[in-house]
Amino acid sequence: MPIPDDVTGHEIDKDVQQELQSLPKGLAEDVAKNLVMVANLLDEAPEQAYAYSRVALRLASRVAAVREAAGFAAYATQKYSEALAEFRAARRMTGSVELWPVMADCERGLGRPEKALDMAGGPEVAKLDKAGQVEMRLVAAGARRDMGQIDAAIVTLQSPELASNSVQPWTARLRYAYADALLAAGREDEAREWFAKAIESDKDGSTDASDRLAELDGVEFVDALDEDGADALPEPSESDDAVVQSDVDDEGDEDDEGDADGAGDGKV
Repeated sequence: MPIPDDVTGHEIDKDVQQELQSLPKGLAEDVAKNLVMVANLLDEAPEQAYAYSRVALRLASRVAAVREAAGFAAYATQKYSEALAEFRAARRMTGSVELWPVMADCERGLGRPEKALDMAGGPEVAKLDKAGQVEMRLVAAGARRDMGQIDAAIVTLQSPELASNSVQPWTARLRYAYADALLAAGREDEAREWFAKAIESDKDGSTDASDRLAELDGVEFVDALDEDGADALPEPSESDDAVVQSDVDDEGDEDDEGDADGAGDGKV
């Protein structure tokens, strides 16, 4: 896989660099560059990110950071079984519970929401930081919805983090999920309120809450360009053609008059 010249491998986190120190220097640099490419492409081009992750995995499968990166790349391309295997491998290597919520979400992706709920009730959740616990709550609510338990999903999302006025990195997504669940339950007025709250906290546009709220309010967005990318202009009518022809005729008359008026100019 080609790697741009401006990618040095030093862009990765210091913790990952430290993990790679167990590898020979040249190999560590190659792995680091591939991990940088995974991070750079994960959101915009997940299939390419996945391809780079496979290269890194082939080079250094015994490095936890590599297994984790491979897991997220597989997850982004909806290869949930593969992602779960990589996350489990990374967890065995590190002993960390950090990946517990995304592992549970992989179970959802595999059509096993009951397993995701079991994980949401596991002792590992208590070891997660606040962000991880909120993420686990989102996964559990999603699992409830997978099972058709909309009201239970709403209750799952009701938490001190949802009620808090402080804005945290997870606030917009939590409010959005709550609004979406309310809407699924037919509670449109409440959903509108929470989509608006999600917009207030969504500083980086991580959700489409503004579009959802506009949709609820009956606002339609019209693309000003047609399929070919040209401005969408109305087709000229017969009356328009008549006006254009009249203008041409008038211009012709003016030209004739000008020629007659100046026919003798400059001549003896």
